[in-house]
Amino acid sequence: MQVERPLRVLGIETSCDETAAAVVSSDRQVLSNIVLSQLDEHRPYGGVVPEIAARSHIDHLDSLIAQAMQTAGLTYDDLDAVAATAGPGLIGGVMVGLMTAKAIAVAAEKPFVAINHLEGHALTARLTEDVAFPYLLLLISGGHCQLLVVKGVGHYQRLGTTIDDAAGEAFDKTAKMMGLGYPGGPALEKAALNGDALRFSLPQPMKGRPDYNFSFSGLKTAVRREIEKLSTSITAQDIADLSASFQWALASAIEDRLARAMAYFADHVGGENMTCVVAGGVAANHYLKQKLQDVAHAHDFRLVVPPPALCTDNGAMIAWAGVEYAREGRFAPLDTGARARWPLDPDAPAVIGAGVKA
Repeated sequence: MQVERPLRVLGIETSCDETAAAVVSSDRQVLSNIVLSQLDEHRPYGGVVPEIAARSHIDHLDSLIAQAMQTAGLTYDDLDAVAATAGPGLIGGVMVGLMTAKAIAVAAEKPFVAINHLEGHALTARLTEDVAFPYLLLLISGGHCQLLVVKGVGHYQRLGTTIDDAAGEAFDKTAKMMGLGYPGGPALEKAALNGDALRFSLPQPMKGRPDYNFSFSGLKTAVRREIEKLSTSITAQDIADLSASFQWALASAIEDRLARAMAYFADHVGGENMTCVVAGGVAANHYLKQKLQDVAHAHDFRLVVPPPALCTDNGAMIAWAGVEYAREGRFAPLDTGARARWPLDPDAPAVIGAGVKA
């Protein structure tokens, strides 16, 4: 695709409970990035309700796209492509964004790019830091926890994945058990600031195992048992200490898994680019970020974590992934369907228990 100016791509994200639209250019400029959270709509239920999420996307997406285009100072004629999340995610929400993007692409006579939501996270570091291929990726979000080698656009090697809960899911479920509200992850991190991480002895799942997989359900169960022991006499300090102990145990387990993956990368991939990217919503956790920085330093890796606003779901990451595909001339047909499941490495061997999180 030959144009003299930088490519400009509109990105649309509707895979879960954020409605988002953004315009990004190939010279790594975020021209607009509009995100509307649905937290207030889902808070009464303690989690995301798919039907509510899809209806909210329908109600708000058109105005967010208009706002993104106005902020960028562009018309549809100025775009070079339209990109949208085509999966994985809540299928109703994915369909809203996907069909809207296709309609814009047809009306404006622009190419369409179907983006894997996980790849949006995976490539964000190339927008913020211009990271070169290949690099190691720790993808930690509400629905996924994986270690991958990012070899190129659309080219991933999965080293490990969660065999049950994802890290963000474990945060949210644990916070819910302790009555910390929704969203649970940020609330638990805040509570842990005033807690003693050594008070409760909690398991560090999979630590020391000769693979790269994760597991957090046992840790979550251990927290529930401690809550049951405290019974009705549980205090605010108990909650703070339990939050800190949980966060420490989870971080310790992830540190161990990441260290093994770094050793693999150094031995089998190597090169001059010893870089580890941490992406996904849980990457916004400051405590975990510092722990991972320590691991990276110990293994002579450069750790790259995008800004918090680009770690959680957003349209800029989808627009940037669209840029990556567009400059290679790789577009999608308009009959591309929405996908509830879409692994980054479809050739990776099956992992018992991983299910849709593989």
